Amino acid sequence: MLTHCVRNVLSKQLYASKTSHCCLALTVQHTRTHCSTSSSEGLDQLKALVQLCVDRYYISPGQADAELFQRGVSCSYGPLGMELRRNLLEQWWHSVTKSTAQVFGINTLSSSKDTATDGRGQPRVVEPGKLKQILEQQDLSKGQLIQMVQTLLQRCPSVRTNFLQGAFEQFDPSFELVNRELPFGLAETGLCFQPMDGSGCPAEVTQTSLVWFCSPRTSSQWLDHWTRQRLKWWRKFALAPSDFSSSDVPEEELEGVASRGVRIMYSFPWGQEPVEMLWNRGNTELLQRHKRARSKLQRRDGPKLVPHVVSVTGNMDRGMMAFISNSLQRIKKENSKQKLQRRKVLKLHPVLAPVKVALDIGKEATVELRQVCEGLLQELMEAKISAWPGYLKTLPISQEQLNTKYDEMGVLFSVVISENTLESGLLQVRSRDTTIKEIVHISEIKNFLSRYISAADNV
Repeated sequence: MLTHCVRNVLSKQLYASKTSHCCLALTVQHTRTHCSTSSSEGLDQLKALVQLCVDRYYISPGQADAELFQRGVSCSYGPLGMELRRNLLEQWWHSVTKSTAQVFGINTLSSSKDTATDGRGQPRVVEPGKLKQILEQQDLSKGQLIQMVQTLLQRCPSVRTNFLQGAFEQFDPSFELVNRELPFGLAETGLCFQPMDGSGCPAEVTQTSLVWFCSPRTSSQWLDHWTRQRLKWWRKFALAPSDFSSSDVPEEELEGVASRGVRIMYSFPWGQEPVEMLWNRGNTELLQRHKRARSKLQRRDGPKLVPHVVSVTGNMDRGMMAFISNSLQRIKKENSKQKLQRRKVLKLHPVLAPVKVALDIGKEATVELRQVCEGLLQELMEAKISAWPGYLKTLPISQEQLNTKYDEMGVLFSVVISENTLESGLLQVRSRDTTIKEIVHISEIKNFLSRYISAADNV
């Protein structure tokens, strides 16, 4: 079966390339997954959210990246966006692989020429030049063009849409690793291609995957177990935990061989979107992958049953957007002149916040103060506490403006190092969440931050 894009081209017998990439991904599947705005208020909040992400280095400027981010797919992330995604993936990995003793990490290839298990709907990577040569042959009939394109597609490597097949490939050696006992799981993270907007053209998605192998008798209980675990995980990092919820997939919407499915949803201002999907998939796909060699799939001792599969698949690009949306607060406050001020604060969970502390110098910037900042920055980096070197700024800016900037960046604490620090070792620490300023000795700042983050992580 040809892709939606190629069918359109063949029907007109012309080719118009608008891409500068070295390869073209083609797909025959398409689903609509971008955010649907149900009201003008929701649309305004979406625009404000995206603009904040651009202004504060979470995503790169440009309409294309803004649209990709809105759809919940991978875009060009800025420095803070990359750090947030790294923190999110790290926490996901820890929660899955450390929750039970029998979950192992794997890494599989992103493309394959194995046509036996790809499925007819698998996206493929095609060199544009090769496709253009075929489509420009005017003396060929439409049927001949279709046949030549089909042959080209069959020879090209497929691109993964999920990690399920990779886990099935790794099942046999992993089963031996656990002495052919159940249950156990295989975890993987990375980029997958997902069709977008019914165009037939896929986009990259940062995906997480847990494929859990268990006995048929316990598969339903394990689906419930992982649903509770995953919902608890999403809510742990949320400012408003109730915005995350779970619901069963209606029977008519079940995916493929799945007998039951669960969605973990986030309530955006413009509507609900899924951030993670769980499926009870039975054993049909596992049997197909291993040529129905049941003996290779059975336990060494006990009943000779083929394991059932429970899959947990997350979209971490949409997950990032969910946590940013959940964390953004608009606060009204009177300043010292009794004027009402509105400030935006990105109250990301301390564990997820890309920057934990910003280091700034008071009005009297000197060489000695910069040296203190550099020494403190190095100490924090060695302790793996991310710090923003605000003391390197070259443009004059008030402390109030800095606080506004840091609040929108989601920085947990801002530290001001002044002449008083040189004399007494004391510095001023301002909290993002409370705006309270307190005095801390410079020798205690690292432990102060470590204790705060650790306490938040253990809640």
